[in-house]
Amino acid sequence: MHEEIFPHKSDNFHTNGNEILILGIGNYLMGDEGVGVHFVNTIDESEFPQNITFMDGGTGGFLLIPYLESHRIAIIVDATMDGKETGTISLLKPKFSNDFPLSLSGHNFGLKDMVEILTMFDRMPDIYLYTITIDNMDPMVTELSPKVQASLALVKTKILDLLEELKTPKSNLIES
Repeated sequence: MHEEIFPHKSDNFHTNGNEILILGIGNYLMGDEGVGVHFVNTIDESEFPQNITFMDGGTGGFLLIPYLESHRIAIIVDATMDGKETGTISLLKPKFSNDFPLSLSGHNFGLKDMVEILTMFDRMPDIYLYTITIDNMDPMVTELSPKVQASLALVKTKILDLLEELKTPKSNLIES
């Protein structure tokens, strides 16, 4: 019989009983780099299904592990400097740290490390990573540029569409 060294227990504190996490990450004090944080802090949660945990992850790094491992699905919104037009939204479904783009901003070294840890302990949720292209980080700026600000409504629509896709007759992940 195989006994886990670090047994995993269901954690209602980090999930509020929900199976889906919408996590905005980024540095709010670096202009467009904080787009994920702006996203989760400005959406109207009543427009979303009820069984979702919304979280401002900031630059939380390893502190976010209990939240990620406690949800079956994690939808992450973050900035990227990938050379595309500012405000471009891309969806990635990374399974390993190598699947994350190299162009994610600096705080995401922690995100890649978290993925390695979650994979090692077989606690990796299904991750849907929405990246929003930025062209620079502005220290001590809390506002988003107009193009990045405009992308927030579109990323919300894309996430709502994804949640609809995840709602299948076989799945009870999404409550109507």
